[in-house]
Amino acid sequence: MRRRNPHKTTDPYRETEEAVSLVKKVYADLAADPPSRNCTLQTECCRFQITGQTPMLTKGEALVAAKAVRAAGRKELPERTDGACPLLHSFTSRCMIYEGRPFGCRTHFCEAAGGPYERREVIELIRRLEEVDERLGGDGPREITAAIGGALMEIR
Repeated sequence: MRRRNPHKTTDPYRETEEAVSLVKKVYADLAADPPSRNCTLQTECCRFQITGQTPMLTKGEALVAAKAVRAAGRKELPERTDGACPLLHSFTSRCMIYEGRPFGCRTHFCEAAGGPYERREVIELIRRLEEVDERLGGDGPREITAAIGGALMEIR
C-alpha cells in the first residue's frame, strides 16, 4: 500500500512547476561543477543502437523534457525507426531539446565522451532526482520515449 505523499499539493500545475524547477536546479548544479569529459558532439550517445543503452528518466526529468518538446513547437515525439533518440533532429543531428535534455544525456554515457560519470561523482544529484520522482508519485526511471510520451500527455 502506497503512503500518502506529504509533498503532494492539490494544485497539479504548481506541483509540476515546482518539480521542473527542482530538476533544472540539479542540471544547473551539474553544469556548475562537471567532471572532466571530452564530448565532441558526434551524437554517438544519441544513437542507442550503437551504445546499446537508452536513457532512463524520472518523472521530473520527463516533465522538463516534455516542456522543452512543447517549446520546440511539437505536440508529440517524432517516430524513429533507426534506433536513434527521438529527440535527435534527423537533418541537423542535434538535440531538439538540448537545454532540457535528461540527466543521462548530460552525464555522457557514451564511450566517445569518456564513458559514464562515476556514480560517486553524481550520486547526490541522482538522489535529488529520485526525491523529485517520489514527490510526484513516480514509479522510478522509465525509458526515454515512454517517459516523455507520458509527460506530454500529462501536461496537455
